[in-house]
Amino acid sequence: MHSSATFLIEFGAIILGLGLLGRFAGRFQFSPIPLYLLAGLAFGEGGLLPLGTSEEFVAIGAEIGVILLLLMLGLEYTATDLVSNLKTQYPAGLVDAALNALPGAAMALLLGWGPVAAVVLAGVTWISSSGVIAKVLGDLGRLGNRETPVILSILVLEDLSMAVYLPIITALLAGAGLAAGSATLAIALGVAGLVLVVAVRYGRHISRFVSSDDPEKLLLVVLGLTLLVAGVAQQLQVSAAVGAFLVGIALSGEVAEGAHGLLSPLRDLFAAVFFVFFGLHTDPASIPPVLLPALALAVVTAGTKIATGYWAAKRAGISAKGRWRAGGTLVARGEFSIVIAGLAVTSGIEPRLGPLATAYVLILVVIGPLTARFTEPVATRLTGRSRRSAPTVAETPQDRDLVPSPDAPVEK
Repeated sequence: MHSSATFLIEFGAIILGLGLLGRFAGRFQFSPIPLYLLAGLAFGEGGLLPLGTSEEFVAIGAEIGVILLLLMLGLEYTATDLVSNLKTQYPAGLVDAALNALPGAAMALLLGWGPVAAVVLAGVTWISSSGVIAKVLGDLGRLGNRETPVILSILVLEDLSMAVYLPIITALLAGAGLAAGSATLAIALGVAGLVLVVAVRYGRHISRFVSSDDPEKLLLVVLGLTLLVAGVAQQLQVSAAVGAFLVGIALSGEVAEGAHGLLSPLRDLFAAVFFVFFGLHTDPASIPPVLLPALALAVVTAGTKIATGYWAAKRAGISAKGRWRAGGTLVARGEFSIVIAGLAVTSGIEPRLGPLATAYVLILVVIGPLTARFTEPVATRLTGRSRRSAPTVAETPQDRDLVPSPDAPVEK
């Protein structure tokens, strides 16, 4: 059969299959990410039906998927919002990094994978899935809850930290020495700082330049600008994903809203291709040997994420129920964890890191929506039992749900 015909058949089957998997996941109201990963495992190395001619195109689509994921995250925030979050919520970001990155680093060192793999696995366990969490908050009707700004602040800080973390990982995986790695990080921080300054001071002018009443022209300009900046960033040894994220931050107002609506279908398409591509490069036979470490890591870091959200919400003055909801919502890992692991897989530093990351994300992307829904009622029931068995103590206003004043926001 002609190679172009084979390509069309293979790629068409992939897209059709992803659409059916997404529809199946939507019917049962859970994230389609684990299904996309499983599809990649089925059609990849050692799978049921390995791909042939379409794999190279899928690789390009996966790279575009990462860029669009980061662009869309950047569109969610303005530069002013990011600066404000840095000033007010940085303690929660530091606690988040310490509690959730250290278990991943410790696991890599215990497995004897070396310091570079430890830094990579620390990032895999650190970053929550903004996409999964945003969907869960919407599905559960919690977007107006008092704890939701705390959750979003932690996610914003994690996204911002990627502007520093990804260049470090890129330098380490490339085997760059201390001088070269320091130069790469300095360039990344300089570019990120410059873009933030430009976005704060001249964001309106940039948005006015990009703006167009014609959806077609707006789509072409935003997409072209994003790919161009991502390519330049990668040429400067800075992650293309970081470049896309900074473009999203620079755009604001009506332009950001219009671009978000136009790019969402493209983001969903290429992001799905990205998850499939990651699965393609993971041999299913390599997952069982790392399943126990992945499960142990998932249990530990689910607990540390719950502790992170609880502490951050308590610091913000949220009631006990809201603290548990915040912690349970942050458990899901997804796109960023796979992006980080994907960088390590392509560099070939540790063959078992990809399978471990795949198993880890599969576990937590399935458990995450469940912890978001059930952590608070389970914790309330357990603490209620302990209070009934313990001597009565005076409650503080933060330990119980008070009836809010008419002017106060209603906590769901």
